[in-house]
Amino acid sequence: MSEAEVDRVFHALATSTRRDILRRTSEREQSVSTLASDYDMAFAAVQKHVSVLEAANLIVKRAEGREWLVRANPVDLEAAPDLYGVKIFSSSAAK
Repeated sequence: MSEAEVDRVFHALATSTRRDILRRTSEREQSVSTLASDYDMAFAAVQKHVSVLEAANLIVKRAEGREWLVRANPVDLEAAPDLYGVKIFSSSAAK
């Protein structure tokens, strides 16, 4: 996993809302509107959270009719423990 990919994953997991969306979609596929109904924020804000998770390859989104369905991406989630093997601080940052 490249440093840019690691950065995207950590950025995506930086908020409790995105971690909750990831948890919920790992249990079962859900529509974005169903996800949004459980949060005290605008639908567009939930869509943005979903987009951040999608950019980090942590979730997969597909269209079904007029709805977008979201599910966790099990392939990339299985690779998550490998993040701990990534050197978080480069030698130039440690100086």
